Parts: sequence; C-alpha cells; structure tokens
Amino acid sequence: MDKFNFLNDLSKKLSDALPQSLQTLKKDIEKNFHAVLQNAFTKLDLVTREEFDAQTKVLARSRKKIAELEEKIKDLEKRAEEKHHGHRS
Repeated sequence: MDKFNFLNDLSKKLSDALPQSLQTLKKDIEKNFHAVLQNAFTKLDLVTREEFDAQTKVLARSRKKIAELEEKIKDLEKRAEEKHHGHRS
C-alpha cells in the first residue's frame, strides 16, 4: 500500500470514528485529518515496505560482495607474503 492510500484510509477511519452528530462535517474533518497526518508522516520521513525491502536486498548483496572482496584481499596478501619470503631464501 502506498503512502497516499494509507493516509486516505487512516483519515477515513478516524472520521468514521467520530460521533454521529459530527457526520455532517465528515468530509471537512476527513480532509483536515489527511492534511495533519500527511504533515506528521512527512516529518517522520517514513519509507514504504517495498522501499525497505529493496534496500535490505541491496544491503545483503553489498555485504556478500564485501565478504568476497575481503577473502580475495586475504588470498592476495597470503600470496604476496609467500612470494616475498620465497625470494629471500
């Protein structure tokens, strides 16, 4: 669910929870709820679940690549050390 639909749904639920006597003002209240909620959520700088999941996958791939590169560096260091000691003899 995108942010806009989430805010609309939440605004509607809040206005539906109002007492029956205020139902005539429902659309105005719903619009005001939406504006207040949108402002609050913007300040929180939230991301959607899809954005979070995508970044989690990027992070996992990055960690895997870093681990692979660390192994290559260790192997190259080991080879360089062996080569260095081999030429001294």
